[in-house]
Amino acid sequence: MAEPAAPPILDVADLKVSFPREGAGDVIVLHGVSFKVGVERVAIVGESGSGKTMTARAIMGLVPPPGRVGARRLVLDGIDLAAADARSWNRIRGAKVGLVLQDPRFALNPLHTVGRQVEEPLLLHTKLSRSERRERALAMLAAVGLDNPREVYRLYPGELSGGMGQRVMIATMLICGPRLLIADEPTSALDHDLRDQILALLARLAEEHAMGLLLISHDLQQVAQFADRVLVMYGGRVVDERPASELSHSTEPYTRTLWSCRPSAATYGTRLPTLNRADLEVQA
Repeated sequence: MAEPAAPPILDVADLKVSFPREGAGDVIVLHGVSFKVGVERVAIVGESGSGKTMTARAIMGLVPPPGRVGARRLVLDGIDLAAADARSWNRIRGAKVGLVLQDPRFALNPLHTVGRQVEEPLLLHTKLSRSERRERALAMLAAVGLDNPREVYRLYPGELSGGMGQRVMIATMLICGPRLLIADEPTSALDHDLRDQILALLARLAEEHAMGLLLISHDLQQVAQFADRVLVMYGGRVVDERPASELSHSTEPYTRTLWSCRPSAATYGTRLPTLNRADLEVQA
């Protein structure tokens, strides 16, 4: 007899986000987004303004007021996020879900050492002693591939390279063992070689920690290499969903156009394909 499938780590059904507009009704920015994430790497791709980051903000409870979030189901590791209050979110963020942002220069506090910032989630979510927190932080800095973690531990963010800073951010988000890690354009501030290193690191850590990874990106070539599944968003909706390895074979017009427009030596100096957005709006 086959074992029952494990419940997803993240279950999103009919997620909507809107903002009131005086005298003109609400502006809807997410139109009923639905997807699930298990122990896997799922990417959300699309152009700027498609709703990728707003989806992440809604999952993290970070939609700014006066924005309104509604969902038929928004569950993380058995927790109903739609019913979470401010106190509940303080227990959830960092412990159950972590968020890696685009640029560590703006995500890390320049006035605090690396060690203090990596240890902060442990201070908030555990009862470990000071020495235990330090040892856990050093182990995590080593796990994300930083040479000489004891030296990095005492540095300030301004003394780090971009790649080192992003590894510190990842260490900070993973130190409490979250079930889900959201990475919002985590490599956009890095050069090409470092991008591949950071994505390979995220993929390895997701597998080692048996967690879900939600990767937000605009780079289809990148996610085709590092993700298991891909959601393609346009205008606040999911318009395509498929295994990452099948992105290049998609027949969905928007996905096909995005794939055809990816930069390469072959497309340099040539006219890129265009999409009739009016037809896409009708389909949506």
